[in-house]
Amino acid sequence: MAESAKVIARALAAGHRPRSFLVQEKWLPEMEVLAAGRPETPVFVVESHVAEHLTGYAVHRGALAAMHRPPLAPVAEVVAGARLVVVLEDIVDHTNVGAIFRAAAGLGADAVLVSPRCADPLYRRSVRVSMGTVFQVPWTRLPEWTEARGILHDAGLHLAALALAEGAASLDAFAADRPERVALLFGAEGDGLSRRALAAADTVVTIPMAGGVDSLNVAAASAVALWALRQPAP
Repeated sequence: MAESAKVIARALAAGHRPRSFLVQEKWLPEMEVLAAGRPETPVFVVESHVAEHLTGYAVHRGALAAMHRPPLAPVAEVVAGARLVVVLEDIVDHTNVGAIFRAAAGLGADAVLVSPRCADPLYRRSVRVSMGTVFQVPWTRLPEWTEARGILHDAGLHLAALALAEGAASLDAFAADRPERVALLFGAEGDGLSRRALAAADTVVTIPMAGGVDSLNVAAASAVALWALRQPAP
C-alpha cells in the first residue's frame, strides 16, 4: 500500500504497477495526474469517513494506492556491482525498517537485504515511514546465514557487523580504510545481531559513544554508519 500522492508518485516512477487508487475528493486533481495513462486502473473517490471505514485507519494523506507486489529478485542480482549494501537481520519494527530504507536511499546505499524473519518493507507503515523509498531502493530477502554468507562473499562484499563487542573496530577507523565493497549488518533492537550473523562477519564495527550511552536506535545507527561510509554523489 502506498499512502499519499508523494509516495504514490515515487512508486510509479520506480515502475511499480497500481491495482487501484482510493482518494478523497479534495485530492482528486493530484491523483488524476498520477493516474493519467492508466485507464485500466480504477480510481475510487470517497469521503474521509468511508476511507477510514474501508481501511481501518484514518487516511491522513487523502490518497492510497494498492500496488502489485513484484517478485523478489535473487540476492546475487540485487547486489551485483553494489559498493554499499545494508543488511537487516530480524528487525520486526516496521517503523525502524522504513526509517532505515529512507537513510539507505538518502545516504547512497545501493541495496538493502532483509533476513527471513525481518519485517516486510512493503507493509503500509514501513512504506509510509520510508517516504516511499522502499519502492526505489533495490531489495530482496536473504536465505539463512549458512547460505547467505557464501552468496555475499561470492559477490565480493566485506561483511561489517554493527555491534558492541570486545575488540570491535571503531566506525571512524573502519571508514578511514573502508573496503571497496561493504555490506553493513544491523540487528534488532535489544537482542542485536545473532551469533550466526556475527560469525559470518569479516569485521565487527562499533559507533563511538559518549555520555554513558552505549548504543543508538537501529535506524539512527544505520544513518550514522551510512554517513560515515557514504559514496560520492553521481
